[in-house]
Amino acid sequence: MRPKKRLRRQPVTSVLIKPAGPDCNMACTYCFYLEKSQLFSQNSSHRMTIDLLETTIQQVLSQGKKEVSFGWQGGEPTLMGLDFFRQAIAFQQQYGRQQIVGNGLQTNGLLLNKDWAKFLRKYDFLVGLSLDGPEHIHNRYRHLKGGQNSWNTVVDRAKLLLDTGVATNALVVINDYSSQFPDEIYDFLKSIGLTYMQFIPCLEQDPKNPQNPTSFSVSPADYAQFLIRLFDLWIADFKNSQPTTSIRYFESLFYTYVGLTPPECTLLKECGVYVVIEHNGDVFSCDFFVEPEWKLGNIRDQKVVDMLNSARQRKFGRRKAILPPECRHCPWLIHCRGGCPKERGFLPSPEKSFFCSSYQQFLSHADSVFRRLAREWLARFNQSNQNLP
Repeated sequence: MRPKKRLRRQPVTSVLIKPAGPDCNMACTYCFYLEKSQLFSQNSSHRMTIDLLETTIQQVLSQGKKEVSFGWQGGEPTLMGLDFFRQAIAFQQQYGRQQIVGNGLQTNGLLLNKDWAKFLRKYDFLVGLSLDGPEHIHNRYRHLKGGQNSWNTVVDRAKLLLDTGVATNALVVINDYSSQFPDEIYDFLKSIGLTYMQFIPCLEQDPKNPQNPTSFSVSPADYAQFLIRLFDLWIADFKNSQPTTSIRYFESLFYTYVGLTPPECTLLKECGVYVVIEHNGDVFSCDFFVEPEWKLGNIRDQKVVDMLNSARQRKFGRRKAILPPECRHCPWLIHCRGGCPKERGFLPSPEKSFFCSSYQQFLSHADSVFRRLAREWLARFNQSNQNLP
């Protein structure tokens, strides 16, 4: 009888924490997380306690490896106030074991001020600022709770962060409207100094007809054309074979062309490389799957590392690699890996990404350029290794 293969335990390298749960001071039309308040209906306000914050950080650092990253997200995490994050840093310093600890904050920017900016700069936070582009694009769907526009405030906060020297990425949602303006969005972000960009396709289910996307979701055809044009703009800005702007998706794709593990989880063969910790300590498989089926436990009575390596989390991770024959024989699979599982819940092909045709069109357009960039990079890499003593 063949011995059972022992599963390799995955180390804790990153966690995504939602200290204010689904609470937010905005009411964006396309937000998928506000409705999660139904899961935590015992209280109208959702806030992580300092005791639970300490437990979380102590666990993550004690069970983590040499490098550990904390992502702070929501809802809107700055609703917790600056003192909460000062305490988080104090706990990281207290419980760290000579580890390299990184912090990322995803925010709409409304509550940021000079004190926040100085703090974020001092402790090297990487900030993801939600800014969809110029005024008419951003204000299309990103509104305050009273319906007021938010663009002027967010742009002001972007300038504050950049002037203070805070590492800041623009987080741009590509929806049915913004997808029509790739040049305008790209040029605008560069003009205000946001040269690090992350573009996120909007895809949400219509609550009245879950088999169809909402009207504000970006269509596969429009997303393909957006990516193609954005890629051409990115390449046109290269100097001496090096990019002058950073676009996370393109850079992650580049990893797949040089045989490295991409940093973007959507491009991995399997999911489940991190967990989400909600304000009350509940732990879930993924930010897009905070739902009862994928609840792994609670950090008060279970270890993070055990939940990360639980049978349920392994099942969740392996679902991504279950693809129809059409995908398994596709020449682009090594570069797209079937897309994010969130994209694969729509008929008539629930196992295939809603954006499958988008990826096919884009990669057909960009492949030869990626191959050339990969050859140049590998040549430089090999040359540098030859010059080592």
